[in-house]
This record gives sequence, C-alpha cells and structure tokens, in this order.
Amino acid sequence: MSAATRELFAAEARSERPDLALLCLLLAAEADPELDERAMDWAQMELDRLAGMLPYGLRGPKAWAAAVTDLLGGRMGFHGTPKDYERLESSLLHEVLRRRRGLPILLSVVWLEVARRAGAPVYGLGLPGHFTVGFGDPEEGVVVDPFAGGASLGAGPAELARGPRTPARTLDIVLRVLGNIRVWASARPEQSAVALWSLDLSLLLPSHPAALRYERARLLVERGSFQAGAAEMDAYAVVMDAVDPQAATRIRAEAASARALLN
Repeated sequence: MSAATRELFAAEARSERPDLALLCLLLAAEADPELDERAMDWAQMELDRLAGMLPYGLRGPKAWAAAVTDLLGGRMGFHGTPKDYERLESSLLHEVLRRRRGLPILLSVVWLEVARRAGAPVYGLGLPGHFTVGFGDPEEGVVVDPFAGGASLGAGPAELARGPRTPARTLDIVLRVLGNIRVWASARPEQSAVALWSLDLSLLLPSHPAALRYERARLLVERGSFQAGAAEMDAYAVVMDAVDPQAATRIRAEAASARALLN
C-alpha cells in the first residue's frame, strides 16, 4: 500500500460514516499490489450488481434473510470451509468476491454490503470466535451464518440466547479483520511483514487497543529493527506508567535488551 492509500484509509476511518467495503478494500491493497483503483471499482460494482439481483418489495427480517441467503448462499455459492482459515485471501474482500470463499467475517461483510445496498435492516454480530449477520431488531431479529451459506441460527448458540445482541460497529469489524490477518501471519514467521502492516493499519483507526503499540514494538525487534522497536517500547512504557508502573519497568528493561542486540 502506498502512503497515499494509507492516508485514504486513515481518512475514511475518521469520517462521519466510514464505508465498510472501502476500508476492507483499502486494507486488502496492502496484501495485493495489483489491487488498484480500477480493481476496487470492480469490487464495489460487484456488490452493487448482487444487490440489484434481490427482489423488490421485501418486508420483514425473515423475508430479507431468506432472500439474501437464497441469492448469496444459494445461487452465488458464497460459503466457507475449514481450509479457508489457511489462506490470506480469505480475509481480502476482493478475493472473497472472486472466489466466493472466505472467513466468517469477510463473508458477513459481503452479506452486509449487499443487503444494505438493497435497503435491508441488517447488522453484523460478533460472537466469540465467530461472526454472523442479523436482520431486523437486534433483540428479536433473524440471525444467519454466512460461513454456512446463510444457515439460520435463530436463537441457536448460547451466545445468542444470552444476549443482548449488540450490532458491530464498522470500525470494530475492520479491527477484527485486521486481527484475523495478524493471527494468520503470527503462525507463519516468514509472513512477519504481513503482521506488521496489519498492526500499522490497526493503529491508524481512531480507536484501538493501546497494547497494539507494544505488539508492534516487539515485532520490530523480532524483524531486526532493534533501535526502532526499543524506541516504541519506551514510548509505550510512558503510557503504562500511569496504569501499571511495574509493567512499565519491565517494558523499559525489554527495550534496553533490544538495544543491546545492536552490539
């Protein structure tokens, strides 16, 4: 991703109503150098095309859920498999649109964006270890699982039954997508560059866990950027002074150890 594209990502994330599809495409540009403006336009038009295939005059959450599932999970064949967790492409929106395969959250992004364009009362619902899509009133609406082709969950999993069902905010979805990418990369040491850009983009979001700064500092050290990593550890230690002085002391010691590796 170029500096200009990162600026677009940061600006969109700070806009009054961030565009979920655009943010997912901009972050995908980090992984795919061929994802230029023309390719992003294709992805947006594909979402528009799919939305245009939904029937008119739908009323009620059950009708919307059935129609979107019939289109995306049925006729278009969008769904996920266990092997999709092994592929970075499963976290990239344009690849999910092309392959019609992906992780639960990216398939949910497709469901959300297609349904939203058609006027559906739709929202994302993040469960522990899974992501789904709801239609209608979050407290009473229909919940479907795009990873399973749109299978209805009803009141299914215990997480749903306990409630409340809080719709996921756009930036929370983006942060979770980036987190999935980081998890994928962390299991593959040769992909540390992917972990680094996923952290960089996470830190561009207006709200993110402060601990990501420390995670980035450690990753820099692991990649051999000892001085830069140590400097970021020191900066994070200043933040930690106010909440956990003992942790701040440990982090400063870790920074000193990183600098010692320069000798």
